[in-house]
Amino acid sequence: MADPKIGSPMQIKSYKHNGQLHRTWQETTILKATSTRIIGANDRTRVLESDGRSWLTREPAICFFYTEHWFNVISMLRADGIHYYCNISSPFVFEDGAVKYIDYDLDVKVFPDMTYTLLDEDEYELHSQQMNYPQEIDRVLWDSVEELTHMIRQRKGPFSHEKVEQLYELFLTYPI
Repeated sequence: MADPKIGSPMQIKSYKHNGQLHRTWQETTILKATSTRIIGANDRTRVLESDGRSWLTREPAICFFYTEHWFNVISMLRADGIHYYCNISSPFVFEDGAVKYIDYDLDVKVFPDMTYTLLDEDEYELHSQQMNYPQEIDRVLWDSVEELTHMIRQRKGPFSHEKVEQLYELFLTYPI
């Protein structure tokens, strides 16, 4: 199992708690990698859904994955500013050239003015019952929502517009 190499492509694979593959982003360029964090970028990458459908992303995105947090953050650079989509998820593992994580349904959508909204609580409740999420996981996930919203309010980590813009400039230096 090779370590992530800066400048090389990787896939992003999202799974559900029951082990089923949920979604795959075909190609993301690794911009930074440490033992606890991988930052990648993509633009107009193909996304494959578990039901066989596929689509292309519409804008450049900077993706932050962590081993020490139960969430990941996708920063999307749009004409009206940077939008963030945060997945409450397991910490990632990197194997077979892919970042892999379990998507736990809850999402936080952040707008360019840094207001945010929690999404998919109904989906979380349904899947929690269907897949029998343990109480310990439930507690960790809700604590992660709190940790994430604190980072958003503080504009820390991936929620610094300046940092995201710098990473996008770095991405532009890589050949397409």
